[in-house]
Amino acid sequence: MSLLGLLCSCAAKQRSLTRDKIYLWSEQAPWAKGTDEKDRPSLMSFPAKGRNTGCAVIICPGGGYSGVAIEKEGTPTAQWLNGLGVSAFILDYRHNGKGYQHPAPLSDAQRAIRLVRYRAKEWAIDPNRIGIIGFSAGGHLASTAGTHFQTPAYEPQDEIDKIRCRPDFMALIYPVITLETPFAHTGSRNNLLGKNASAEQIRQFSNHLRVTKDTPPTFLIHANDDKGVPAENSIMFYEALRKARVPAEMHIYLKGGHGFGMKKGVGPAEGWINLYADWLKTGGWLDGQ
Repeated sequence: MSLLGLLCSCAAKQRSLTRDKIYLWSEQAPWAKGTDEKDRPSLMSFPAKGRNTGCAVIICPGGGYSGVAIEKEGTPTAQWLNGLGVSAFILDYRHNGKGYQHPAPLSDAQRAIRLVRYRAKEWAIDPNRIGIIGFSAGGHLASTAGTHFQTPAYEPQDEIDKIRCRPDFMALIYPVITLETPFAHTGSRNNLLGKNASAEQIRQFSNHLRVTKDTPPTFLIHANDDKGVPAENSIMFYEALRKARVPAEMHIYLKGGHGFGMKKGVGPAEGWINLYADWLKTGGWLDGQ
């Protein structure tokens, strides 16, 4: 390819990325400390092309609440979901790396769900089949969205905020769930709540303690040898779901470590995407419009 052709190709890709970026608030976001790019949470849109089941999934990549691993856990997941006929939206939420702690991340997750549901007709999405998937600390954010939806994280701004923010289903991939010792990921806890968080705050956002019969159906994946976020995080959430009689499925791989995401060559753990696809089909979430 010529230099000119390469430059044109790069420019086209950049325009595409810009076109697909959707800011959650057109004006200043709640809790914003400024108006720079880091202060403006957004969604990256990956609409279903060709086959469209009408299902949509909001993706919360991990990063310990100090970053968002979009290229590692966001983009590959969105592209894979597109292959199932699912529209995907990567949430670039605020976190401590951008100078934000609670309630900003939850505000962004709640707004993202509302925004996708508000524009569902425009995007050919069934407003009753909008799920969320989260990885690691993004799994904590996703599970927070699924267990704290009755508590607004910010003051209503517009018509979009009249829309319900409960996800219809959840997938939690090696998620941070508890913020209490001994199974907490302390880095995520400190980044979300601060190093001096009270016992009450820590308990409030240990999400297995927040499960009720209204918690969305949930799919969980973990590895037994995860040294970053112990598998007990998923186990405790699964047990809470069982107790509340919420439909749930959990798989714990013998090996896989932490952060395997969509990577190939990590052994049996890479097969989680097939299990997730089967779970989506079994739950009726992929039933076409």
